[in-house]
Amino acid sequence: MALRDRIVTLAHGGGGRAMRDLIETVFTPVFEPPGMEDQARLMDAALQEPGARLAFTTDSFVVTPVEFPGGDIGTLAVCGTINDLAVGGARPLWLSAAFIIEEGCEVELLERVVASMQREAAAAGVRIVTGDTKVVGRGAADRLFVTTSGVGVIPPGRELSAARVQPGHVAIVNGVLGDHGATILAARGDLALSTDLRSDCAALGHLMEAVLAVAPGTSCARDATRGGLASALNEIAAAAGVGVVVEEDALPLRDEVRGMCEILGLDPLYLANEGTLVAFVPESEADAALAAMRSRAEGRNAVVVGRAVQAHPGQVRMATSFGGMRVVDMLVGEQLPRIC
Repeated sequence: MALRDRIVTLAHGGGGRAMRDLIETVFTPVFEPPGMEDQARLMDAALQEPGARLAFTTDSFVVTPVEFPGGDIGTLAVCGTINDLAVGGARPLWLSAAFIIEEGCEVELLERVVASMQREAAAAGVRIVTGDTKVVGRGAADRLFVTTSGVGVIPPGRELSAARVQPGHVAIVNGVLGDHGATILAARGDLALSTDLRSDCAALGHLMEAVLAVAPGTSCARDATRGGLASALNEIAAAAGVGVVVEEDALPLRDEVRGMCEILGLDPLYLANEGTLVAFVPESEADAALAAMRSRAEGRNAVVVGRAVQAHPGQVRMATSFGGMRVVDMLVGEQLPRIC
């Protein structure tokens, strides 16, 4: 039976006909999971390779507003989970999707979010194979929360780990910094800010495969989400026991992001990104890695931003435009709440 309601009610979470109508109208026609079981049964030729390993990740997504320039909470969920797999060297294959829906949420919003999730997953070569829905009362959520889990396969012989970063390895980012955090801030409408910024939401699985094909010595990669590039670099430096030096003049920043940060007293190095990663590669493979990134739309702004060094192990420092050096520490607290 087709869903007639255009607003989600508690009845749609009760396990009966109303819930079935919601699922069969909004979710299963788009995701087309294999059957209607409570689990997905997975098989792929990559699993049969001797030495292949499974990678598994999970994440929850809460963002205000739910829809924003460049994406929505569904885009975030799919891209974020794919990227968590990809930066670990896995080829993402399958996702699950669970939805916490607030009573009163518009069915049209759900339909838009589900469509964007399927669009992103299909472009990344990933299938959404199972999921769940729950409905909570008004005020118990912010319209919609999404949890996605992902499974991928790490090919034999591939080993990416922050512990493998060595002095001399260069740090490459695939795109401009801070677009997502700045876009969400402007989209909330709390400040009189007018901007054409769009979130950088993008799935980076294909980009990572392109890099690893030409730069097999890549030691590690991290997506620069909450806490931004600064937090990702600090995590890597601490795990590897190396220092990292970043060149301020090399940082790819839009003038709008730089200006917004100056007005509001924010540091763009800590702004969230949802389609930006940092990869450490041997210097001898840096040019090939850059070319591979730039060959793809999500990597056309790729640039070397720094390198690992023996000095100040576990610490990130920035060589400033004025010729000085400053410490870039881990983010304490949160610059912007509810960004992903």
